Amino acid sequence: MEKKYPLPPFNKETAIEKIQMAEDAWNSKNPEKIALAYSVDTEWRNRNQFINGRDAVIEFLQGKWTNELDYKLKKELWSFNENRIAVRFEYEYRNKNNQWFRAYGNENWEFDANGLMEKRYASINDLPIAESDRRLK
Repeated sequence: MEKKYPLPPFNKETAIEKIQMAEDAWNSKNPEKIALAYSVDTEWRNRNQFINGRDAVIEFLQGKWTNELDYKLKKELWSFNENRIAVRFEYEYRNKNNQWFRAYGNENWEFDANGLMEKRYASINDLPIAESDRRLK
């Protein structure tokens, strides 16, 4: 059985470690690598989309970075308990018309005993910004 350390139950240090690993992976923009952190039957809600399974995660992420160019993400611990972590995040990207955006949101994560994320529920809002207002580079 595949495992993704650190494993639950989480303490503050291991929750922060898990979050940093996720941030680093998403900033790599490598869908296949990112998908390995999720269970085979992972369940997502991302904005208004419902995504189920690793293959669907890979397909979603490939599409995401076709449209969200120069993507840069920062995640922070909000809360944790046993096998769950809540995260506050922001990221910046530009679209194909060179309009920059900053996206703000929250994610609720639930992990299986092997440290793979079974559930990811994300609420996200996008704010158009000027390139000069970027904070994440």
